[in-house]
Amino acid sequence: MEVLKRGLVLLMVFMVFQRGEGQLFENFYRGTCPNLEMIVKQVVSTKFSQTFVTIPATLRLFFHDCFVEGCDASVMIASPNGDAEKDAQDNLSLAGDGFDTVIKAKQAVEVQCPGIVSCADILALAARDVVVLAGGPSWEVDLGRRDGLVSQASKVAGNLPDPEFNLVQLNTIFAKNNLTQFDMIALSGAHTLGFSHCNRFSNRLYSFSSSSVVDPSLDPNYAQQLMQACPQNVDPSIAINMDPETPRTFDNVYYQNLVSGKGLFTSDVVLFSDPASQPTVSDFASNPGNFNGAFITAMRKLGRVGVKTGNEGEIRMDCTKFKDA
Repeated sequence: MEVLKRGLVLLMVFMVFQRGEGQLFENFYRGTCPNLEMIVKQVVSTKFSQTFVTIPATLRLFFHDCFVEGCDASVMIASPNGDAEKDAQDNLSLAGDGFDTVIKAKQAVEVQCPGIVSCADILALAARDVVVLAGGPSWEVDLGRRDGLVSQASKVAGNLPDPEFNLVQLNTIFAKNNLTQFDMIALSGAHTLGFSHCNRFSNRLYSFSSSSVVDPSLDPNYAQQLMQACPQNVDPSIAINMDPETPRTFDNVYYQNLVSGKGLFTSDVVLFSDPASQPTVSDFASNPGNFNGAFITAMRKLGRVGVKTGNEGEIRMDCTKFKDA
């Protein structure tokens, strides 16, 4: 009888694990939406064929979602009052193509698997798929997230890295999300893709300090390139590539740029200038395999930040609206 009881307990534990309550696992939708990954990948590929911006926009959307309230697609919510996460000052620069990618993928998934797959999981899959499309590594995505029930602009400030952060500040904000300095340096490699508006770094060109107008850590030729692309009082909508060498390829050139004085943000530059992080940057600059491995590990860890499971969340029908809205 005792053996039977023990067997029943183990069976119940196994069933809970299979349902993913309290944790994520690969193939979460194997029995309920077996073609999920193929559907999402197809939509992401189609969107990418329309605009390259799909890649950096989707990847950045995932980061911004996970760092505020966890990976729960709360950043996707559109509020008629303009007070949702996406309306916060730090999120206004999120490109619409990232949102559109997730919305279109969700619509395609709903056709085959209505009411089954969360927007949070679709965003996590899309973030992996855009890295692969840019020539980066692939990885298995843990699934089983539910969509968050809260999305407030007021919760964003202080929870996203700032382009002027030093190493201690970067480590502190990543540690809040159970990410190490090593993870932080690896995730910063996403800056090999995408673009930035001039006002995010113009102080390095025109008003760095009382003793030096231009940041002396900038490579002089790179500083001239930036000045040409971003003259003073430039149109605020103008944006430039964050990686001046291979802006459309996911690779380790970002780290080589840091070694060469071609980091765009102060928070990029500090990764090489600070002795505590310099060895990791040098390693990633020389060894693309080490960077890719570290990036995969960090992305899988990031994808588990603050996830909602069971009754902690919901499965939205429309990624931009709460289920009961």
